[in-house]
Amino acid sequence: MKRVAVYCGSASPADPVYIESARAVGRSLAERDIGVVYGGGKLGLMGAIADAALEAGGEVIGVIPQALVSAEVAHRGLSELHVVQTMHERKARFIDLADGFVNLPGGTGTMDELWEALSWAQLGYHTDPIGLLNVAGYYDKLVDFWMHMGEVGFVRPQHQGLLLIDDNLDGLLDQMARAQPTVPIIHMAREDL
Repeated sequence: MKRVAVYCGSASPADPVYIESARAVGRSLAERDIGVVYGGGKLGLMGAIADAALEAGGEVIGVIPQALVSAEVAHRGLSELHVVQTMHERKARFIDLADGFVNLPGGTGTMDELWEALSWAQLGYHTDPIGLLNVAGYYDKLVDFWMHMGEVGFVRPQHQGLLLIDDNLDGLLDQMARAQPTVPIIHMAREDL
């Protein structure tokens, strides 16, 4: 992988483990020569990952809607900053610029990005690996729900493995490097749908 889109929150939770983990991810990606594509913000986990990757000499590309630039939350020290008009354009640009996705803790925006990446992978709009870094058990209930979706039948067995999960970045990146594309829904036999 040359670049990964990192989805994470713009908040700074009280527990320092979240900011520390974002900084560790930024440093580690830079040390591996993996560029960071992210939401372009200077606040919270977003700012922490960008600052750490830049401090370690890494490439950091931000993609941010104009409305957030106008609200003065854009990070101005990035390798590149792409300003788009809509959130839809932002997410499409993430997919264009990156060849993998790493999800750190975050709120509704992070969840939106995660589910869209998974949905687009199921449909065959991209074949890039999608990783979930389960920092301090933050995603335990989401992982349970993902498994439940499969058990009930809303996520097909061949797509259950699209979401790669680990609580350790090295383990997650290793899984992502080994990931094989799955057969998208649009290429499955009609009787399988």
